[in-house]
Amino acid sequence: MYSLPQEIEVWYIIPAIRRELAKVLLKHKLKQKEIAKILGITEAAISQYLHKKRAQEIKFPKSMKKEFEIAAKAIIKNNKKAVSEILKLLNLTKKQGLACCVCKKYNKGILKICSAKPIMEIR
Repeated sequence: MYSLPQEIEVWYIIPAIRRELAKVLLKHKLKQKEIAKILGITEAAISQYLHKKRAQEIKFPKSMKKEFEIAAKAIIKNNKKAVSEILKLLNLTKKQGLACCVCKKYNKGILKICSAKPIMEIR
């Protein structure tokens, strides 16, 4: 049994993106309740992200840290939900081959169609 790349995105990559956005938004003095509303998730999920109890399998490279900061500033400036910024970040991870790297790890070599070079660390 294996997971499709889209399932990998839903189970691992999107939660990791939310985790990083939550951390950056917190640094911008937003409260957990506000962050939860912006990200469309519960306050409990935000707390779990911040206390490293959820979405810890993926560690983004330093080059992505800047992208999370840009996304957080756009969310704050436009006073809107994070959907469009999450989609931009998700597309960036696709371009960088993250989905394929995660897929290879969790599918334990079953899928051999992915030729991504591991440029990101997966815990």
